[in-house]
Amino acid sequence: MSITLTEAAVDRVERFIAKRGRGVGVRLGVRKTGCSGFAYVVDFADDVADGDHVFEHGKVKVVVAQDHLPYLDGTELDFARQGLNETFVFNNPNVRDECGCGESFTV
Repeated sequence: MSITLTEAAVDRVERFIAKRGRGVGVRLGVRKTGCSGFAYVVDFADDVADGDHVFEHGKVKVVVAQDHLPYLDGTELDFARQGLNETFVFNNPNVRDECGCGESFTV
């Protein structure tokens, strides 16, 4: 099982944590929503709970709850800038379909 981050994503998370002044990394998850079923959730990880899986990339930890791991296993998290927009990009091999707007997905 793995979750990986590109160098751009690692750099962005490190800058977010430094600006915030606390945190061990980023917490990834999914929630039921949208027209295709699931959407990604990205938040700061201030701690690691029992049952969490931790994937380390340099100083950055990626924390994923056990029940979210089947939806995210093998995902690469990237960070992209397109014009004035900045966003995390999920390259998830488990996705079978996405809605037209790209906000939700099906596994």
